[in-house]
Amino acid sequence: MQELSHHKTNPRHPQLASPLARVCLVSYLLLICYASLYPLSGWHDAASDPISFLAFNLPRYWTVFDLATNVLAYVPLGCLLVFALYPRLQRLPAVVLAVIAGTTFSFCMEYLQNYLPTRVPSMLDLLTNMSGTLLGALFAVWQTRAFLDHGYLHLMRKRWFTPEASRGLLALGLWPMAQLYPQTFLFGHGQAMPLVSEGLSMLLDTPVDLHHWMFYGGQISIYQFWLAEVIVTASGLCGAILMMLWMLRSHAPRLHLSVYLIFLCLAAKTLASALAFAPEHAFLWLTPGAQGGLVIGSLLLFGFSFAPSGAQRRLAALMLLISLVVVNLVPENPYFNANLQAWSQGKFLNFNGAAQLLALLWPVLAIWCVWHPDQFHHKQAHEYEPSKNHSERH
Repeated sequence: MQELSHHKTNPRHPQLASPLARVCLVSYLLLICYASLYPLSGWHDAASDPISFLAFNLPRYWTVFDLATNVLAYVPLGCLLVFALYPRLQRLPAVVLAVIAGTTFSFCMEYLQNYLPTRVPSMLDLLTNMSGTLLGALFAVWQTRAFLDHGYLHLMRKRWFTPEASRGLLALGLWPMAQLYPQTFLFGHGQAMPLVSEGLSMLLDTPVDLHHWMFYGGQISIYQFWLAEVIVTASGLCGAILMMLWMLRSHAPRLHLSVYLIFLCLAAKTLASALAFAPEHAFLWLTPGAQGGLVIGSLLLFGFSFAPSGAQRRLAALMLLISLVVVNLVPENPYFNANLQAWSQGKFLNFNGAAQLLALLWPVLAIWCVWHPDQFHHKQAHEYEPSKNHSERH
């Protein structure tokens, strides 16, 4: 406790910028851009004045859900803008600049929507986006000390994680969000084969099914599909948790953090299923293959948790690669595709594209974080061992 108080009250402690906040800001801007302009096809000339939406006329169709989504989507943007400006700009100047930047970005997105057939720009969207940016900026100013300026969260990150863990923490933070898009397998991210087949079909102007070619027109059995689901679930679970274990220090609460992260992912999956399909289908993802994968993955994690840090890093990369390869080799599940047709995408049109992109790219990001050159010798340098006297003193 004295260590926390010392950092909190010491006026000589330097205020440091956060490169991670700036990387997250750029990533989130790209994500919003993709979601706002999804599906990025059918571009045409504007039918009217592109800035006519600035006249405050309510759109013909709008719901409270749409308003809440527009506000909530820009709250993280407001937070990240303030964090990215810190410590150069703080408090009111940071809030003002964040709101101006967020509103300008929202205006650009609304302006470009004039040229898409499935999108309708409106002043209401611009105002709700601006409100979300303002709320996020105010929250960030309130919580800057906790997140950046040597507060409790900052010290917990320093106390439990290695200095080079920033990239991995970014990937781990996105893992629960990657569960929101409906997928064939639990933790089966990176399923690019159907999209590649669709792209080749459009390019060659003829139907292309790469899975059909790989299996010579045959179909895999139910047992083979169940086995593939077990492998994907178990390897995806092991890969993500091993990546976290490898970044943790020896005295960190490894078991508690692992359980919390898994629970958060499964809760996000359950909530997404309930909203996308129906409340009674909240556990649609909990198939026999997913259950088997969770059990086997948990057993593997128990054994791998005793492995050295370097071995955990290599095992994490191996498990992520296995999951990525298997999920792209197995043909799509017709039963899952039938359920996907019932997905009420109308409510989630803005979110659908961004969630799909995140689910597609997450394994690549995770593998990159594990194998980045800066990560190879993180246990050999900068090992932080806090004094027991500080931890036991009150």
